[in-house]
Amino acid sequence: KFEFNPKVGIDNPALTLTEDTDGEGMGEPRFYLLTKDSTETFGFCLHEELGCQGHVIRQIELGGVAQRRGLQDGDRLLQVNGHFVDHMDHLRVVQKIKASGNQVLLAVLDGDSYEAAKSLGRDLSQMLPDDIRPRLCHVTRDKSGFGFSVSCPEGTKGTFQLSVLQDGPADRAGVPPGSWLLELNGDSVKSYSHTQLTKKLKQSGNKVTLLVASSAVEEFYRLRGLRVTAALADTSRLPFKVRELHLVKGPAGYGFLLKEDDCSSGGVGQFLWDVDVGLPAEQAGMREGDRVLAVNGESIEGLDHEQTVRRIRAREDQVTLLVIDPAGDEFYRSVGFGDMVLLCL
Repeated sequence: KFEFNPKVGIDNPALTLTEDTDGEGMGEPRFYLLTKDSTETFGFCLHEELGCQGHVIRQIELGGVAQRRGLQDGDRLLQVNGHFVDHMDHLRVVQKIKASGNQVLLAVLDGDSYEAAKSLGRDLSQMLPDDIRPRLCHVTRDKSGFGFSVSCPEGTKGTFQLSVLQDGPADRAGVPPGSWLLELNGDSVKSYSHTQLTKKLKQSGNKVTLLVASSAVEEFYRLRGLRVTAALADTSRLPFKVRELHLVKGPAGYGFLLKEDDCSSGGVGQFLWDVDVGLPAEQAGMREGDRVLAVNGESIEGLDHEQTVRRIRAREDQVTLLVIDPAGDEFYRSVGFGDMVLLCL
């Protein structure tokens, strides 16, 4: 049994969705927006139990806010931050919750309804609404500009709706027409006037990163009083990706050096250098300057050089590394992504 034991603060009631369940008495998914401060944990355990399907909510703190707001013992976790997780490995789901930091959006279904749906062969993902995640988009200017215009009600601040030019840079970057702008280059636009936003856009040069939400997504979060952050966003359209490298040691070793160095955003990191031509590291796709995020599926956040080397050597003849190149590393840092969030991209 694996347990994840956070303490949870919930300031908003659950959202219940109406759904035709094709099963008499079957319940409906419930959504909880959970927030905490950095000294708290999330107030329940997430179990994987023998003979019991799904990711099971257990050990809810007696009298705590999670219990008062309705999270129930035996609930099955279906979504984390808009990601369907019922089919995922348990450790991966725990990692997604941890990666959320101080804010997480959970969708759950009561245990009886979950078991009934499974027995009927229901696709549980179809019981949930369409994508409720905001979107992170990286737009590169062309000769016509960024390909979007901004409107703002007169006399207001922080309320910006985007009109998107069809087949323009913003459209190609995945910005939905009519979406609402929430962050610009990692900074909230909530306090910006239209003039200030225009100035910020001009200062962005040829590239700009937008956190945007459709009207439906914006309303979903706004009604629950929670600020949408990049950590909740759909990043599938971004040009920067983390990469998983699987290396099998050859007669001459793996063919790379690991060096500890300063990160561009502060702190230190473990970087890959001196990648030998033709050896396993190069064959696996390693590039000089890649930063290591995880070894054999476990984050190295907080580990020093010697501890990371021991992780790499823990398996005698093979290792799996999760890495990101310098451009991607700098980009994600600039929009407020930490290592744990990167592990879930």
